[in-house]
Amino acid sequence: MRRADRLFLIIHALRGRRTALQARQLAGTLGVSLRTVYRDVADLQLSGVPIEGEAGVGYVLRKGSDIPPLMFTADELESLVVGTRFVRAFAGEKLANGAQAALLKIEAVLPPELRERSSRTRIYAPIWRDENKLAFAARIDQLHAAIEAQRVLRLVYRDEGGQASTREIEPLCLAFWGGKWTLGSWCRLRSGFRNFRPDRIDTLGETGECFGEAAGRNLDAYLEAMRGYYAGME
Repeated sequence: MRRADRLFLIIHALRGRRTALQARQLAGTLGVSLRTVYRDVADLQLSGVPIEGEAGVGYVLRKGSDIPPLMFTADELESLVVGTRFVRAFAGEKLANGAQAALLKIEAVLPPELRERSSRTRIYAPIWRDENKLAFAARIDQLHAAIEAQRVLRLVYRDEGGQASTREIEPLCLAFWGGKWTLGSWCRLRSGFRNFRPDRIDTLGETGECFGEAAGRNLDAYLEAMRGYYAGME
């Protein structure tokens, strides 16, 4: 567990308590040593968090200085829950895990009535991940990482008719179209923007080359080109 997450959970554990929380309980919950708990609490106190108590006695937040909950409306919270479910169902494992962790942190500091509302939403994105879907999620993670690092990719791609071609591309973004993902890219073979469906990529590898921002072939230019393309179809 990251130290930042541990400090967050210590504050959350102390919120709203009327009695002192023993360091041993915190250590057991967090899976760390007593010494680590003592050090973390001392650091929080030095940073201005109003924690009272000491080793062997327990800790509480000073009365009247409880940290206020995040201010979400019920509709805003439901949107977050539904969005997280969709990310978990359709994105790569990295984004799915990040979305779930973020929602747990948000729910941890919600007042009880909103926390209950978040568990009652009836909009679902069921997760059925067999081996093929797990492999596809790993591919989405791979493409996402290449986009972030601006790495040139070499791929063998099959078009709608099954015809294969080898491409070198500069990946710019991923888009989800309610059932299918597309990879927005600058295609070096065609010298233009192209969209590739990850499920039609037979092989995927990195060339070892990175690309930089170039006017006319970056993300802004791609988005502008797509707006013009779809506007022309209306």
